[in-house]
Amino acid sequence: MAKRLEGSVAMITGASSGIGEETARQLAAEGAAVALVARRKERLEALAAEIQAAGGRVLVLPADITRQDEAIAVVERTVSEFGRLDTLVNNAGVMLNGNLLNADTDEWERMIDLNLKGLLYVTHAALPHLLKAVEDSPRNVVDIVNISSVAGRRARVGAGVYNATKFGVCALTESLRQEVTSRHVRVSVVEPGYVKTELDTHMTPENREKTMKPFMGIEALQAVDIADIITFIVTRHWRTAVNEVLVRPTEQAF
Repeated sequence: MAKRLEGSVAMITGASSGIGEETARQLAAEGAAVALVARRKERLEALAAEIQAAGGRVLVLPADITRQDEAIAVVERTVSEFGRLDTLVNNAGVMLNGNLLNADTDEWERMIDLNLKGLLYVTHAALPHLLKAVEDSPRNVVDIVNISSVAGRRARVGAGVYNATKFGVCALTESLRQEVTSRHVRVSVVEPGYVKTELDTHMTPENREKTMKPFMGIEALQAVDIADIITFIVTRHWRTAVNEVLVRPTEQAF
């Protein structure tokens, strides 16, 4: 039986852990050649070895996508290596919560640079190749999936700049969707609630405690749960576009 993404090529940013790592596994299992983008080369190489052992095609692309030249380079390397690009998963992101008063504004820059500008740089570089790929795609469609957050829908004290970046991801997704949907480029946004990943580990201990306190006692989603949703989105028949998915743990009320 043919795999649903056989002959296609997917690029996943933030592929060295969590949602990106699990998404790469699933898309490769569906037959896609996968380009793995993140800063941690050793993690990417370990994942690549696993995918190759299972019979998949994979390309390791260590890069800092907050630099536009590196974002362009990973897209060009992918197309040079695999000949096309059919799916882009913009997963890379960072959460550095804290109050605005007396904030470390370097942390604001890091979130804006990765969560917004990095996503934009990669998407801008990828769009011409996605539009070209759809011309001869046997699936008659290509996909961009952006990972936002519940924080892109509901602002919380202590998360203002993270909220701003994730609200921005949702707005960018919808605007781009309107721009390219008639050309069979599906643009989707996934907004997870509490997922057990490394996302919360980069904050100061004080800010991490404040951020995570409301989630105490809640059974978190796992990265594989979000990867399942991404895989569902990109394997639909071309006539079906899943524009937006908000997904929370069953026990998360907010």
